[in-house]
Amino acid sequence: MEFNRVWSMPNKNTFEIKPIRHLLFKYINNEMMSIDPFSNRNKLAKITNDINPNFDTNYNIDSLDFLKLFKDNEIDIILYDPPYSSRQVSECYKDYGIEVTQETTRCSWWTRHKKEIKRICKSGGIVISFGWNSGGIGKTNGFEIIEILLVPHGGMHNDTIVVVEKKNIEQESLFKIGDNKYVS
Repeated sequence: MEFNRVWSMPNKNTFEIKPIRHLLFKYINNEMMSIDPFSNRNKLAKITNDINPNFDTNYNIDSLDFLKLFKDNEIDIILYDPPYSSRQVSECYKDYGIEVTQETTRCSWWTRHKKEIKRICKSGGIVISFGWNSGGIGKTNGFEIIEILLVPHGGMHNDTIVVVEKKNIEQESLFKIGDNKYVS
């Protein structure tokens, strides 16, 4: 696993932060099927989404509904830059006239995303996650961390932690029984 720490000024447009942009171009290429459920104004993925209808993205729907559009094992690379806290989720939804409920601000909100990401990501596929922790999609979902980029912003600003994970091919060799239960 590679670990990098690079200082940079904060920016609400995560992909415009120079070391993060550099890391993204290391993994993204035109031959790969790539998606971004929280694109904002970024156009790095082939298929983009943002709940804000003012952004020129392929879709302007809820991120979970966007992830559910894809078939099992269809996507090569997923850029996952969700709101980092329940407060940010709440603000984001309220800004676009969407009702904020307990479901929207619980940890299960991110868990449902991770379940869909696990389902749609190809074996050997890459997920690049952004946040204030290094949890990523996680080993329990069959992903292995291959790189972490820590971007400290200084002062009172939280660091941005970028986790690059690869879907473990061995996970695909497990036999599915029942609902979401696996045996080897």
